Amino acid sequence: MSKNNARLELKSISDNIGLARVTVASFAAQLDFTISEIEEIKVAVSEAVSNAIIHGYQEKGGTIGINLEIDGDKLIIEVEDSGQGISNIEQACEPSYTTADRMGLGLVFIDSFMDELSIDSELEQGTKVRMVTSPEKTEKKAN
Repeated sequence: MSKNNARLELKSISDNIGLARVTVASFAAQLDFTISEIEEIKVAVSEAVSNAIIHGYQEKGGTIGINLEIDGDKLIIEVEDSGQGISNIEQACEPSYTTADRMGLGLVFIDSFMDELSIDSELEQGTKVRMVTSPEKTEKKAN
């Protein structure tokens, strides 16, 4: 059983989205993900970090924390902010719902690319998006 963890803290500016993507992809490469799966992980991380910048901090600045963990064959990614929070998580997860001039598909993409997605949020306290995924080959072995 493999086990590892790391934490990354970023200023909540769009210039750091690429850094988050590459860092998480490098960490995820410890597991047997395909190139396609790594691309999906990068998109999910981009969406979660973008949501923190745009919706959490309303582009006014703050800090985004990214916790990474490998537990056996699972990659666990947590993206957290101390921004405004989400008033209705269920509504926020609906396709095309947005509080900004955006497409409103970020959480839909994350949910479709990850094996598990959970969101904890408290108004004026922030949001934590927890994503869990395993390499597809590992899932097939388990079935």
